[in-house]
Amino acid sequence: MTAPGTVHVFGVRHLSPGGAWHLRALLDRVKPKVICVEGLADAGPMVHHLQKKGTKPPVAILAYTDSMPVRTLVYPLAAYSPEFQAVVWAKEHGARVEFIDLPSDVFLGLQDVEIERLTRGAAKDADDGEAEKDAAWRPERGESIYERIADREGEPDYDSYWERRFEHNLNDASYQRAAFELGRELRAEADEPVWRAENLVREAYMRRRIREVLDDGVKPEQVVAVVGAFHAPVLGPELPAMTDAELASLRRRPGKLTLMPYSYFKLSSQSGYGAGNRAPAYFHLCWEMIQAGGLAELPHRYLSEVVRHQRAAGTHRSTAEVIEGVRLACTLAALHDGTAPTLADLHDAAVTLMGHGDVSTIAEALASVDVGTAIGALPQGVARTSIQEDFDRQMSRLRLEKYKTTVAVELELDVREDRRAKTAESAFTDLRRSSFFHRLRVLDIGFAKPLKGGTDQGTWYERWKLQWTPEHEIALVEAVLLGETVELAAGYKFKQRLEAAVTIADAADVVMDSCLCGLGRSTDAARKRLQELAAVSSDLAAVAHAAARLSQVVRYGDVRKFDPVPLLPLIDELFVQGSLALFGAANCDNQAAATYVEAIDQLNRVSDEHHERVDIEMWLRELRKLSDADDRNPLLSGYACAVLLERGVMETDALAREVSRRLSPGIPADLGAGWFEGLSRRNRGALLARQPLWAELADYVAALDDDQFRRAIVFLRRAFGGFTPHQKRQICENLAEHWGVSAEQASEVLSAELTETEQKKVAELSEFNFDDI
Repeated sequence: MTAPGTVHVFGVRHLSPGGAWHLRALLDRVKPKVICVEGLADAGPMVHHLQKKGTKPPVAILAYTDSMPVRTLVYPLAAYSPEFQAVVWAKEHGARVEFIDLPSDVFLGLQDVEIERLTRGAAKDADDGEAEKDAAWRPERGESIYERIADREGEPDYDSYWERRFEHNLNDASYQRAAFELGRELRAEADEPVWRAENLVREAYMRRRIREVLDDGVKPEQVVAVVGAFHAPVLGPELPAMTDAELASLRRRPGKLTLMPYSYFKLSSQSGYGAGNRAPAYFHLCWEMIQAGGLAELPHRYLSEVVRHQRAAGTHRSTAEVIEGVRLACTLAALHDGTAPTLADLHDAAVTLMGHGDVSTIAEALASVDVGTAIGALPQGVARTSIQEDFDRQMSRLRLEKYKTTVAVELELDVREDRRAKTAESAFTDLRRSSFFHRLRVLDIGFAKPLKGGTDQGTWYERWKLQWTPEHEIALVEAVLLGETVELAAGYKFKQRLEAAVTIADAADVVMDSCLCGLGRSTDAARKRLQELAAVSSDLAAVAHAAARLSQVVRYGDVRKFDPVPLLPLIDELFVQGSLALFGAANCDNQAAATYVEAIDQLNRVSDEHHERVDIEMWLRELRKLSDADDRNPLLSGYACAVLLERGVMETDALAREVSRRLSPGIPADLGAGWFEGLSRRNRGALLARQPLWAELADYVAALDDDQFRRAIVFLRRAFGGFTPHQKRQICENLAEHWGVSAEQASEVLSAELTETEQKKVAELSEFNFDDI
């Protein structure tokens, strides 16, 4: 295979247990002094970290730009990656490892080039009036080369093709020869996108790096190059290496490198190209079986694991079903001329025998055994960014290390002081955890996500979902551009948000978040910015939102060790602004009215929470003014009436008169029904107890002609849509009383089956297009 006096080139699939096993066999025979690995050329300092005892794959080398916009490049390694095993073998035998692919700054520069090309193409489409989904400048995507190979070989997908012909073939040197020929076949497909200029550049650079190794005095036969099968055929001396001038001409984007733990879940999501695999846990099991010399037992182990997961989930499956499943999988493999079942064969057998033909009953077990939940680890002292190290310190200090897994876990926090704690620091552990989680949230690091029922429901209780993924590690690394620690990065993020804030609502959100993050300086800066914006703001929705946010911050004051006093005058000012803006803003359409309903709610809550400070009488005056107005949006007028009724400042008689006036025959249907929709949006229990209201509504509906009824039904449908079934039954009983029907008779009618005529009417109503009104 390898001619005398030439470098040993070993083509692989980057996640291939068979490749790793065959490569180690070759290394044992050749005993090279240097192993050249397809990896980022400037990642050489990472090699000794990968070789450390505490390194537990999967891990990844991450390259990232040191300026905005952030670009990243990930180079993942599993325990069964041939490249990782080459690094391990080198450590065991004292060999040197050289990474020979392009440096990270060139790859990051190529990303910029590609994005610029796509942007130019999109702009050209827009100029030509051809901005369609499949733009002309973008290559039309058909069947990939990997799909074509699988089709030609009669396999359902490329993974099955590769596994049957490579992973199960443990004959001496067979993998190396087959991978080399496959590389030639791939390159023969000249119409494939893989023939991009980037690959030609990479291969010229790899030849340059190999030549540099030889120029150091290492004999060719003492060098093994481990690269993707596609590149293997063109790394010989017959093709030219990249020149100094060519290297200098390449676009570059400065960046940095770090190591990060990776996960099998993330590896499985990268299976959409020829070098990946969709079942990393399965192939890890395959690697273990190959090492133990028991690859023939793989089907038994795999199906046994599937059954174990089913049993754990409460579904009993027998040993006999496992045995029959293995027999079926072997039979399916024989039909494909295979020596052993592939994962696809094992899936078919599992669905048939363990799932009894139903994929859904076994899907979760298959996913668990195929993908797994493994996440890598790195030892202390591994080269990492300052923010990664700070994150780990915080995780340790807050006793959160056990939650750094790919399995989602819920955590409840009580941020009040724990008076049973022995030290001051432990007494506020949950408060510090909360601040830490909120800082990560602000930085868009999704490790901790707040759940409903937490911060929205109380000032001291929070619920979080914790789950770690490699994407979160990448986001953490990217945040180093904002600050060297999580706290500093969050503070700088707030600075950016304040500079970009154009409304008081934006600034109020920063005040709220900085309070939750425990960043007092950011809170002060946000408060000052909020005061500046408040002086020139007249937007009711923004003012109400800001007032509600500040009110919430004040409520957090005691439990979060935050002094809310400087915010109180600002709440007073915003409340006055919002109250005075209410009537003018209510001259709007129904779409805007939906936003202003929330604004009324927010200002009303502020008036309740700070009743000793704010001008309640002014608020009630403005509500009454809106409630009485005929020239404002009817939904908002009705809603203002509902708030007054709830606050006990409108008597039943006054409500009856207003209902009679609003729902009189002379009032247009959309105005009358729209007003009732607003009225019914809150305090429904009090409305149900007021019989005159339902009598007026019944008479109003009865007086509408067909066209008016069609318009009114849009609003009435929305109005009653929020009532519970029990409340709707009470409404029917109220109407029955108005029509002289007893409660018993009404209940009997309501409980009876619908007649054919009634069913037809309901069907017609269901088919009615309310959007046409």
